[in-house]
Amino acid sequence: MRTHGWSGAKPASDEEAAGRILAAAGKAIEDHGADFSISDVARTVGVTRQTVYRYFPSTEALLVAAAVHAVDGFLERLAAHVAGITDPADAVTEAVATALEWLPREKYIGLLMVPGGAAHVESVTSDVALRFARDMVGRLDVDWAGAGYGDDDLDDLAEHLLRVIQSFVIDPGRPPRRGAALRAYLRRWVGGALRG
Repeated sequence: MRTHGWSGAKPASDEEAAGRILAAAGKAIEDHGADFSISDVARTVGVTRQTVYRYFPSTEALLVAAAVHAVDGFLERLAAHVAGITDPADAVTEAVATALEWLPREKYIGLLMVPGGAAHVESVTSDVALRFARDMVGRLDVDWAGAGYGDDDLDDLAEHLLRVIQSFVIDPGRPPRRGAALRAYLRRWVGGALRG
C-alpha cells in the first residue's frame, strides 16, 4: 500500500484507502455528475491521479465501484421501507414508486438510470442498472417461488421495472405523477401484470 499524500492522514489498509477514494468519487459525482474526473477525486483525497489508478484502473471502473457502493445503501433503505409487504403487485408498486421519489436525491444512482448520460457512463449503465433492479426485486418480502415466479421470471421482471424506472427518470410526465397518483398508475399498469 502506498501511503504518501492522503492529506497527512495515511490509511491503515488498502480497504480504507479504497473507501476514501469511493467517498471522494461520490462527492465528485454529486458536484459534477457523470463528468467528474480522476483529478477531482485525487485532489479531494490528497493523492496523485496515479494513486487513484492503483486502486481503480479507469474512470469507468471507479464509477462502477462508486455506483455499486451507493446502490447497496440505497437498496438497504428501500428494503426497510417496503418490509412486510408480501403481495407481489403491492411490493413492486411501492418499491418502484419509492425508488422514483428518492432518486432525485441520489444523483450518482440516478445518472446510471439514464443511458448515454456521458461517455464513460454509457457502457456501465445497463450492467449496474440491471443489478440495481434485480437486487431490488430480490430484497422484497415476497415469496416469489410460492407465487410461481422462477429466476428467469425475476430477471425479466427486473428488466421491465428498470425500463419503467428509466422511463420516469427520462420523462416524469406532464404533469409528473407523485404520491397516490404515481402509486395508482404503477399498481394498475405494472402491478397489474403480477396479478395474473
